[in-house]
Amino acid sequence: MKIVRYSREGKQGYGVLEGRSIKCTQGLPYDAIDYTGEQVDLDETKLLAPCEPQKIIAVGLNYMSHAIEIKMEIPEVPLLFFKPTSAIISDGENIVRPTQSQQVEYEAELAVVIKKEGKFIPEEKAADYIFGYTCLNDVTARDLQFAESQWARSKGFDTFCPFGPWIETEYDYKGKQIKAILNGKVVQDANTDDFINSVEMLVSYISTIMTLKPGDVISTGTAGGIGPMVEGDTIRVQIEGIGVLENGVVDI
Repeated sequence: MKIVRYSREGKQGYGVLEGRSIKCTQGLPYDAIDYTGEQVDLDETKLLAPCEPQKIIAVGLNYMSHAIEIKMEIPEVPLLFFKPTSAIISDGENIVRPTQSQQVEYEAELAVVIKKEGKFIPEEKAADYIFGYTCLNDVTARDLQFAESQWARSKGFDTFCPFGPWIETEYDYKGKQIKAILNGKVVQDANTDDFINSVEMLVSYISTIMTLKPGDVISTGTAGGIGPMVEGDTIRVQIEGIGVLENGVVDI
């Protein structure tokens, strides 16, 4: 199922997308779906980022091609960092290039949405804690990333975390193509079989450090092919079996 979060006539809600209609639900249906009986036309709504996470945990260097590209060694354990929730924007909204950076880049990623609280989750039980999957663009100020030892600034500007347009709950992430398409040209083209660390391993590992909460997002890393975006560009993250996240780029 495709789970959406939407805005209509000044009100926000959740629902299940079926064709061009949204069957409204009572909140985000992590377990059983509780339909309200209301149905709205997709064309009469604005889709929002499909959940409201307490935290966004991102994984660095989870594709060998990207590690080679940026000349970094593969870490012995997953490299983790955070993106602030203030960086979230939805499908169709603009990524804003800040004046502090001259090199803002796209990173197409598969993101995992957690459905229930978990701590010290065994790897073989990780799937029980996953609500679904979505598209995410880990927008990065590359010139700032390597000017500092911490990545909070380079990864954390407002608008630097587009994700959506929905959560696909019935999804096997293995063997799927992930593409970044800049102004109609494919600039990243990778397969999830190239992950260094599996989704299950990442969920388990992260849960040994911090408690995962319903709605939390884990972004699983990007492949080779990262590159800059400038004002007027359109960037798409396209994931096989999920859909397309599209955002424009503007200067501040």
